Amino acid sequence: MAFVHRWFPFLAWPRPDAALLRGEVLAGLTVGLMVIPQGVAYAALAGMPLITGIYASMLPALVAALFSASTRLSVGPTALSCLLVGSSLTGLAEPGSARWVELAVWLALLTGALQVALGFLRFGWLLNIISSPVLMGFTQAAALLIISSQLPALLGFKAGWSQWLTQPGIHGASAAFGLASLALLVLVRRWRPAFPSVLFIVAGAAAISAGIGFEAAGGSVVGTLPAGLPALVLPGLLDWHTLSLLLMPTLVITLVSFLETASSAKVENQREGQRWDQDQDLVGQGLAKIASGLSGAFPTSSSFSRSALNLYAGARTGWATVVSVGVVLIALMLFTPTLRHVPQAVLAAIVVVAVVGLLKPAGLVRLWHVSRVEATTAGVTFLITLLASPQLYWGVLAGVLMGLSHFLYQRLHPRIIEVGLHPDGSLRDRHLWHLPPLAPHLYALRMDAELDFAAASDFERAVVEHLGAHTSIAHVCLFAQPINRIDATGVETFGQLRRQLAARGVTLHISGIKLPVEHVLRRAGELPEGPHLRLYRTDADALVALAKLEALPADLAAAMI
Repeated sequence: MAFVHRWFPFLAWPRPDAALLRGEVLAGLTVGLMVIPQGVAYAALAGMPLITGIYASMLPALVAALFSASTRLSVGPTALSCLLVGSSLTGLAEPGSARWVELAVWLALLTGALQVALGFLRFGWLLNIISSPVLMGFTQAAALLIISSQLPALLGFKAGWSQWLTQPGIHGASAAFGLASLALLVLVRRWRPAFPSVLFIVAGAAAISAGIGFEAAGGSVVGTLPAGLPALVLPGLLDWHTLSLLLMPTLVITLVSFLETASSAKVENQREGQRWDQDQDLVGQGLAKIASGLSGAFPTSSSFSRSALNLYAGARTGWATVVSVGVVLIALMLFTPTLRHVPQAVLAAIVVVAVVGLLKPAGLVRLWHVSRVEATTAGVTFLITLLASPQLYWGVLAGVLMGLSHFLYQRLHPRIIEVGLHPDGSLRDRHLWHLPPLAPHLYALRMDAELDFAAASDFERAVVEHLGAHTSIAHVCLFAQPINRIDATGVETFGQLRRQLAARGVTLHISGIKLPVEHVLRRAGELPEGPHLRLYRTDADALVALAKLEALPADLAAAMI
């Protein structure tokens, strides 16, 4: 049964009863009413036909709920994913054209297939290559780009940014719709976050627009949307050149969209006290993207705001998603004509309010106080994302390379210190705290890293250089408690160093070696019995033995017992 639930997690859903359904229906209704206008607005951001925003809110959401471990996430169009779709396809086709839609469908299929493969292979850990600072820098830049792209429609500019200087002008009614909607959305969000304000504002704006003849007066509106269910879309095969151009966007959309999922899934699982199954969520989210592509839409993701609203409204299982999909389906079949008169400025206001929460400059300031290197990584990611627009993936790639470079530098330069006994009884950096040596003719060191190929060279260098500068050393003591793993390179380096010390008549003392490391060294024959190698289970045992060997003061040894 566990195997079946592993591949078909929806079979573990509880049977709905009256008490459960009351909460699920309320949550599903709330999210469903919110996702309809958001989906239309985000489709515009992706350069797609507006109806595809509704398509991406139905079957993908249902598939994600059925096959994901985190069943209460709201899957569908999101601002970041749609921005990445729009920026990735810029220059390859005309926004909204049949070719643009075909390429967006391919992005959905490719990213979905990649996520499903990663989930089946249990490679969810691979997505951790994007660190928090990289994601922070990228989302801050992406938020600015999204807001700047929406300002012309929001403020009623008669021309875009590129023509503003030569053809200035503002359509007053559009600006009024946009600013009024923006103010109402902000106020209602602060007043009652769970209230489906987006839908009511859209419906009100549509009614006012139709009543005053907004479109006839030159205002931009949503226009006619096709009713009915989406048809199955099977895109034509791509040539190798086009496929290669979509490769990098596929990787970045996969990474960023699943990190969006992670931010919501971790909250859900922490509330339930459960372990997050990231591999199963990869499968579910990947299948949702494939379903979106086959519906003629674009790559989907998990919306943090809608997922939080789903939890806030009382959702307990995936049945809430089933209800929300039903709400969207009814709207698609019956109420799409209502959206015809909605001003584009209102859609712009919806997008701006949704992404303004991504702007968190205080987070960058806090990161600077935590780690200046990582803050620099976030800053560089931010700048490159802005400068490389519309090829936003260069910002993510630059950040990932900087993060990995910093990680490798730290692994290749482990912290190796000579230890002394601190007055509080702990072993600390002797030079940092100005502590006396543990004993004369003794070099006592600690390496806070794994003894592997990355750290082995620095470990050997530290010992050899110290012995070269202090020829009177007769004993070397390695406090090995922090070393929790050793590889073949570490074994070889340790063996060479042990034999060099023995040849010089220097005794090697090892304190607190962990059993996995000890077992590897014993199997390799590098812990032989002999006068030049001593092992101690604890640091206290080592200090007592060193006191006898090197006339260590008795009170110094007693402090560690």
